[in-house]
Amino acid sequence: MSNKVAVLVAGSWGTALAAVLADNGKEVWLWSRNEEQVKEINDKHRNSRFLGETELSPQIKATSSLQEALFNAQAAVLVVPSSGMREVAAQIRPFLTKEMLLIHATKGFETGTLKRMSAVISDELPEIAAERIVVLSGPSHAEEVIRQCPTTVVVAAHDLDAAEAAQDLFINPYFRVYTNPDIAGVEIGGSLKNIIALGAGLTDGLGFGDNAKAALLTRGLAEIARLGQAMGANAQTFAGLAGLGDLIVTCTSKHSRNWRAGYMLAQGEPLEQVLKEMGMVVEGVKTTKAAYELSRFFKVSMPITDELYSVLFEGKSPKIAVEDLMGRLRKHEMEEI
Repeated sequence: MSNKVAVLVAGSWGTALAAVLADNGKEVWLWSRNEEQVKEINDKHRNSRFLGETELSPQIKATSSLQEALFNAQAAVLVVPSSGMREVAAQIRPFLTKEMLLIHATKGFETGTLKRMSAVISDELPEIAAERIVVLSGPSHAEEVIRQCPTTVVVAAHDLDAAEAAQDLFINPYFRVYTNPDIAGVEIGGSLKNIIALGAGLTDGLGFGDNAKAALLTRGLAEIARLGQAMGANAQTFAGLAGLGDLIVTCTSKHSRNWRAGYMLAQGEPLEQVLKEMGMVVEGVKTTKAAYELSRFFKVSMPITDELYSVLFEGKSPKIAVEDLMGRLRKHEMEEI
């Protein structure tokens, strides 16, 4: 079997996963459309735009050719922004084999269709059996993984053999990998937590303290689980790494793009300016819109998502949004779990 793995694309998370694979002795090909980025990775072993001066393994080779990246690879790891997943999946179709393992590590829904990423991939790659598609998720910041900080994630697939093959690819002494059969729950948990992270940044930016953040995380997890179950996920998944674990790290870490975006919004910066200053994809913004629409389709109560939607897309003041959440009608806690 080939020892080659292709990773698409060379953002911060894609590069960090490429580093894990290189540490595991894999021949890693990292794909990017940006020729300057390709040259920097190959010549200087750096990806400075996303990971500063961190030195990358010489076993990581970069290329702007999808054919070169995927030729004779045993697995392809798709770490594409949700908005670009369909396009990239269609582009790689000529270079895939039926035996190739397909792993995606993207957290979000497709705008318009509201589909999870595994469904988007299946649409564009009907030759790849659904059982060969694996999702990787969990509490994992690229900035820490690249420094080999202890990290634990989960891989989910309909077929246990595929999940265990992905587990074997990535697991090592600093990167622990669990398997889970609930691909829907793992994708939904990893996506929806970004909404709550935006809210956590808002409450921190408004100076509301730890009590408010604890309430936000707890009630946010209840929202995630309600929608997840309505979409066919296992409720237990949301108490695991792709649910509670990812929620905690994304809502409390300085590395979180979504937290930073929420914090900047609380300072009065308009959304367009925040996204421009970030310079990287903030999946929580599009995910808020998707979750807002999904909650109506499935008739699920998601008051935190509703208020964040109003802040992001209707110009509502973050302070008033929090006040409106606190002023909702009295409820029994178990009514909304």
